[in-house]
Amino acid sequence: MRIGEVSLNTNDVVALANFYKKLLGIENNSNDETHQVLICEETQLSIYNDGSHKNNNNRNISLAFTVEDITAEYQKLLEMGVEIIEKPVKRPWGATNMSFYDLDRNIIYFRSFPG
Repeated sequence: MRIGEVSLNTNDVVALANFYKKLLGIENNSNDETHQVLICEETQLSIYNDGSHKNNNNRNISLAFTVEDITAEYQKLLEMGVEIIEKPVKRPWGATNMSFYDLDRNIIYFRSFPG
């Protein structure tokens, strides 16, 4: 078994989808206001609004992405004006991690592993 999809429920599908398109460097050629699917590798990332209002107090979910060059990704986030929680820090187990908020204040982690 494997995870086939992660869905972020939001009040503003277009804004959050555009954030992730820029963040991930992908394009889905959609501006749908209800549902957009962003596909990366084997797992889908969906941005969705089911018609209910979201309170954006997301405290029980975070997303982690493995990246090749965390320094370059950090610079890209700064250029995007993203709110950084923790700058890139090398962990005792060798990985370098950083965290930030998306537009709905979901916590996102970028991590890179030594060669």
